[in-house]
Amino acid sequence: MAMLMMKDNMNQLFADYEHPAFYDEMFEGRGKGRIHYGTMLQRLAKMGLEELKSRDALMQEEMVTQGITFTLYSNNPEDSSRERTIPFDLLPRMITSEDWAHLSQGIQQRVKALNLFIWDIYHEQSILSDGLIPSDMILNNPYYVPEMVGVDVPGGVYIPLSGIDIIRGKSGEYYVLEDNLRTPSGLSYVYKNRALMTSLFPELFFDYRVRSIDRGMNALLGSLRSLAPHSKPDPLVVLLTPGIYNSAYYDHCFLAQEMGIGLVQGNDLIVKDRIVYMKSRQGLRQVDVIYRRIDDEFLDPQVFRKDSLLGVPGLMDAYLAGNVALANAPGTGIADDKAVYAFVPDMIRYYLKEEPILNNVPTYILTRPHEREYVLSRLSDMVVKERSLSGGYGMLIGPTATEEEIKAFAEKIARHPERYIAQPTIKLSCCPSLTDGRVAPRHIDLRAFTFMGSDSSYVVPGGLTRVALQEGSLVVNSSQGGGTKDTWVLG
Repeated sequence: MAMLMMKDNMNQLFADYEHPAFYDEMFEGRGKGRIHYGTMLQRLAKMGLEELKSRDALMQEEMVTQGITFTLYSNNPEDSSRERTIPFDLLPRMITSEDWAHLSQGIQQRVKALNLFIWDIYHEQSILSDGLIPSDMILNNPYYVPEMVGVDVPGGVYIPLSGIDIIRGKSGEYYVLEDNLRTPSGLSYVYKNRALMTSLFPELFFDYRVRSIDRGMNALLGSLRSLAPHSKPDPLVVLLTPGIYNSAYYDHCFLAQEMGIGLVQGNDLIVKDRIVYMKSRQGLRQVDVIYRRIDDEFLDPQVFRKDSLLGVPGLMDAYLAGNVALANAPGTGIADDKAVYAFVPDMIRYYLKEEPILNNVPTYILTRPHEREYVLSRLSDMVVKERSLSGGYGMLIGPTATEEEIKAFAEKIARHPERYIAQPTIKLSCCPSLTDGRVAPRHIDLRAFTFMGSDSSYVVPGGLTRVALQEGSLVVNSSQGGGTKDTWVLG
């Protein structure tokens, strides 16, 4: 009788589930779950759809209570922004230990090469003189910061925190989609997702040996502290935020609280005699490391944008004098440019003398006439991205675009080919999601977070699975209405 009830619940739970023509993380065929999801499918069958919906409602209430939010911006001047809870899907995504070993090795290899590339660009520029990357792509890049030329950053670490976006293709193969190296966001949601899941589904954690993420915050703090000038034994670390109106302000607050560091805005800091101080009730306290969540152009109005009210006047002078560390270092955007991304496999071979463990998505550089011509003839099959934008903005997804949108992008590319890159549309893997009161397949990606210190690196087990909640959508970014899942790396 119990087995019949379980089977009925499973049939009810997945009654409307249309098995996609993509790689499905949970199923390998109609009604056939992948081995590592077997126990979970049994648990879900016992619960049934109504129990899942009930727990989902409890979870949504808890997110509101805890204020787990993200700010969406609108082009409508009467509705410039609105804060909302970030959508969280309670059906977790699981990664086998074998897959994770492959992914984490590939991610660490990639981050190591990117860090060496940034050092090279601001020092010897050997990769340019050897002709592996066009010089104008770097030296005329808006993310190139001439003030960083010749600067030896603490520990040689430019990117103590990076977010590497991973996708899975139709056959289950992994690709790197993007490298986020300036101010990568979303780490707080990794921890909040896990906390919500452990409280709502303790029985699932009893069934599986899910690899812990608890070490992550200490690893990040250790990476930041290792950058302190003069190897100061007890450095003062702060997180510099643009303030409450930033879309990722919740992320900033959570990370500062979890690491036990100060959360400051530009007017909380002052530079005297090329030393940065934090204003406090006890007076001025010298700051040794700044984990900054504002872009280069707003860091210091004396060097970058004169109208910036977010940064700290004189900050770059103190930084160049070696009296404070900035994480991530100014100028790191040169390595997460969407065109420079295409050359990362070459960087790995050039700096590490190794073959890349993880492949790129094939990428077309549109300043090359033959590649531009090829892309323009197949725009309906391409994803086109504006190099200077992120968060899902400035994109064309050919298969879902209208004729008018395709024509408009063709004209943009013809006028300014240097501003865009193009990639074939990858059939992102899907994972079952509870959406609109039913279980349905939704496209996902994975943002893996890596912390690099002066002598070690650490990849948070699992990272942040992002979900395109709209049916058929390939855009997973929170800024475009995407949600998140807890990501389980199995022991």
